[in-house]
Amino acid sequence: MTHDLSDEQWAALKAEWNGCAYCGVADKPLQRDCILPISRGGRYTLDNIAPACGSCNASKCNDEVTSWLRRKKLDERAFLLRHRQIGAALALRFGGTGEAV
Repeated sequence: MTHDLSDEQWAALKAEWNGCAYCGVADKPLQRDCILPISRGGRYTLDNIAPACGSCNASKCNDEVTSWLRRKKLDERAFLLRHRQIGAALALRFGGTGEAV
């Protein structure tokens, strides 16, 4: 299993999201959250990590992200669209090597 999120990629993810990827809070420390939990086959990679506040990260635990967002009455569509946009932008920046290009 590959776990290849670099410190530079984590910094870029936090800058792009500008707060918790789920609830939007911007004034709390952010944690690395696996969108698809490792227990469900996810990996610790650029396209599977989202910055999350401690409250969202603890609440989501190892739940599937879309059902969790619905249950919490958070904007599932907005999250998925933003995740795709940020993923595309960072894929161009970092390419397949994990290093900035």
